[in-house]
Amino acid sequence: MSELQVRKVVAAYDGAPVLHGVTFTVPSGELAAVLGPSGSGKSTLLRVIAGLHLPLEGAIVVGGRVLTGPRLAVPPERRRIGLVPQDAALFPHLDVRANVAFGLARADRAGARPEQLLAMVGLAELAHRMPGELSGGQRHRVALARALAPEPDVILLDEPFSALDASLRAEVRAQVRQVLRATRTTAVLVTHDQDEALSMADLVAVLDRGRLVQAGSPAQIYDAPRSRWLAQFVGGAVVVPGRWTGNAVACALGEVPAQLGAGEVVRPGDAVELALRPEHLVLEPADSPGVGTVALVRHVAFFGHDAVVTLDLPGVADPIEARVLGSSATTPDTEVRVRADRPGIAFAASAGS
Repeated sequence: MSELQVRKVVAAYDGAPVLHGVTFTVPSGELAAVLGPSGSGKSTLLRVIAGLHLPLEGAIVVGGRVLTGPRLAVPPERRRIGLVPQDAALFPHLDVRANVAFGLARADRAGARPEQLLAMVGLAELAHRMPGELSGGQRHRVALARALAPEPDVILLDEPFSALDASLRAEVRAQVRQVLRATRTTAVLVTHDQDEALSMADLVAVLDRGRLVQAGSPAQIYDAPRSRWLAQFVGGAVVVPGRWTGNAVACALGEVPAQLGAGEVVRPGDAVELALRPEHLVLEPADSPGVGTVALVRHVAFFGHDAVVTLDLPGVADPIEARVLGSSATTPDTEVRVRADRPGIAFAASAGS
């Protein structure tokens, strides 16, 4: 087990900046997800950690050992870092066992470790299959076993589930997470999938345009985003304009208790934007007594276990969305009373993204 430190990493391609002082730490034995939209610098960061791209500034430290730093760059093959690529990249002319054994020193390839790893990833019975005979999920588990074979200090996973269909993706994610926990391997997962990051990771580091927006536990990222952009990017957010009262936002939903976003400085009466999660909006019959605002249902997207209801809220230019239990979904072109059932987060109106 080894702690991974990414320290003030600055990187560029052909002089064009890609990463701007990215810093975070992955504790030993934990899984970090690097999350961000396309072009945010996720893959470049992965390449910097692996030693495949040299940064302009900053350091990569694993288990107290500096791999990248001022006038120092340990070659990729000497970093003790395993890589699971997006396409698994198995050797098509080698069977499953030989693929796993390829990650070992030549003298160790005939030993028991390949079988042990295949048993760990649930593929012991497929040791002599060829890669072309495997499903996508099986290929990725073989790639993980091969990366784990030499007992690396860190495993890097480069969007390894993106090519799998939704049901298989969830299954393989759970299997990979279980193996990483069992081996207590420090790992970094690069992904653009929010559900993947939140459900798998101990730590989520969110990048936007090469800058670290926030790093924290999945709950911290979801419940206490540091910017309006992050609130909308991770999990989706309902954003409603209003005025700050000192401990609440007066807006089209009424007066909603709120806390200020990190670093926000506003005074009572200032224009703000209130961010709420869609599941924090409660829909009731329009004639229900009590707090709330009557809104028109524009559309209902039914998913079985839940439904997303699109609403026209008076005084708000863009439609908003509420997430409700599927059994309580309403119908289009009806009116409902909508209210927030918990505090939101307020950002200064001029904060932008």
